[in-house]
Amino acid sequence: MRLGFLGCGTIASAVVRGLAGKGHQITVSERGKAQSAALAEAFEDVTVTGNQAVIDASDVIFLGLMAESAEGILKELVFREDQQVVSLMAGADLGRVAELTAPAEAVAVMIPFPGIAQGGSPVMALGNTALLGSLFEPDNQIFVLKDEGELNAYLSAQAVLSPAARLVGDAAEWLGDRVSDKAQGEAFLRMLVSASLQASGCAELIEALNTPGGYNQRLRLHMEDAGLRSSLSKGLSNLEG
Repeated sequence: MRLGFLGCGTIASAVVRGLAGKGHQITVSERGKAQSAALAEAFEDVTVTGNQAVIDASDVIFLGLMAESAEGILKELVFREDQQVVSLMAGADLGRVAELTAPAEAVAVMIPFPGIAQGGSPVMALGNTALLGSLFEPDNQIFVLKDEGELNAYLSAQAVLSPAARLVGDAAEWLGDRVSDKAQGEAFLRMLVSASLQASGCAELIEALNTPGGYNQRLRLHMEDAGLRSSLSKGLSNLEG
């Protein structure tokens, strides 16, 4: 397919890396020069050019712009009726994207993560998920959302990633002060958490680790008593608005 990217920041660049080398013609904008130049150098099927030239060369266009600056950029550009637009912008709904990119068809909002560059990553998607599935699956998994309300809820809930990483990182720091190989300690904890959650549902894993008086139960109860669950719930609700 002929794929174009307006904006080439960290996330858009990761999406390009996940698509490169798979037979597509990929054109990326100069916006984000360091990222776009690195992509063009790494992949023969990636070309860097100006914004309008990206549109002219593409059938499917990904918007990797900041939502607050998108209108000023897009109003200067001319789209075609036969084009499809996929937004990577969390702050603009599909209706607004359609207005900004008419007469092209705004087909989907897609919220990827950096792991899409290597594969094995979740992708939140609203709209024409069949198109996204044809591009990104089975290397990644598309999670289909039914409406903007679900998208907002998912966007809020995914923010658990940073505090989860903080929690594991802090435990790794604590462990690193007590063992000879600090890097190995962190690698152990990262593998333990990721493999365990991949293999089991959260409720099942908690139950399996709920041995009375065991290390896992004692630490979990200590943190719950300190307000971990109520603080998390309040924080997520604040994000959702």
